[in-house]
Amino acid sequence: MISLRSCLPVLFAAALCTSVTAQTYSNRIVAVVDGNPIMASEVRDMVKAQEQIIRYQFMNDPARAEKELNILRESALESLIDREILLAEFKKLGGVIKAQYVDDDINSIIRESFKGNRDAFVDELNKTGMSLRKFRELREKMVIMNVMRARNSGEHPPATPREVEEYYNKNVDKWREGDQLKISTITIPKFSGEAGSTAEKQKKLAQDLRAKIVGGADFAATARTYSQDSRAENGGSWDWMAKTDMMPAIANAAMELKTGGISPIVDQEASYIIVALDAKKLGTAPSLADKRAEIEKLINAEKSKGNIDKWMEGVRKKHVIKRL
Repeated sequence: MISLRSCLPVLFAAALCTSVTAQTYSNRIVAVVDGNPIMASEVRDMVKAQEQIIRYQFMNDPARAEKELNILRESALESLIDREILLAEFKKLGGVIKAQYVDDDINSIIRESFKGNRDAFVDELNKTGMSLRKFRELREKMVIMNVMRARNSGEHPPATPREVEEYYNKNVDKWREGDQLKISTITIPKFSGEAGSTAEKQKKLAQDLRAKIVGGADFAATARTYSQDSRAENGGSWDWMAKTDMMPAIANAAMELKTGGISPIVDQEASYIIVALDAKKLGTAPSLADKRAEIEKLINAEKSKGNIDKWMEGVRKKHVIKRL
């Protein structure tokens, strides 16, 4: 069974997709599902609302934020198409959603996203120009979508001991606490201020420098010559730091390396960064026994999602979809 609560941040953002500003844009039909049009304004507003949530969630990891934004932009129209399909399937079944289910859903949003502050929730609605009634209608559609997906999650074998162990070994780095890293970096700004400088040229410079270092060039000397951050004078060298005190993108890049390794180019909001791992001290990880129940739930959720994806692939074929 899929957890509705786990979907709340994205669903809440999607619920804010209708905006009064849509009227100011040149609108057009971008898709038709069984004769029901999906307008460009719906896609724009859905993306705009969810972008704000993503930027907030990953404010300390611009590279991850940009990756999630690209996924969002590519999938926005398909998400709206699936919504129309699921609503149509629910209607065929003669389904009815009890008001209490929608109340519980909204109360969960207030509890999870607004720390139980209903006034703050209402204020946020007012900023979007959306009435509570309209918000409730949109939430009802989201509840229906989750009901339909959960209904078709299907049966699957439970997670096996081998699957649990493999999942644990693959993800143990995420659960470990107290990791410390000693790294060196070379930072190349995306715009140097020189005439003719472009982000692409700066990226090419970073790529060329990385290739030279991998080929044997001295990292410290290269950092002193080209790097433009506070560590440059020290050859790019950092003191020991807790992984949790570092920028997530830098920490993640370093954790992927063996001692002496050089990372791929880390694309940050304002710069390109090359990371070298000088040393690593691993902290303490929870045991497999401690994580077993959680991992079993995660694996079972992935299997359910696979069943849902397969069901959706089939049900889409029953509907007339035109992408314009």
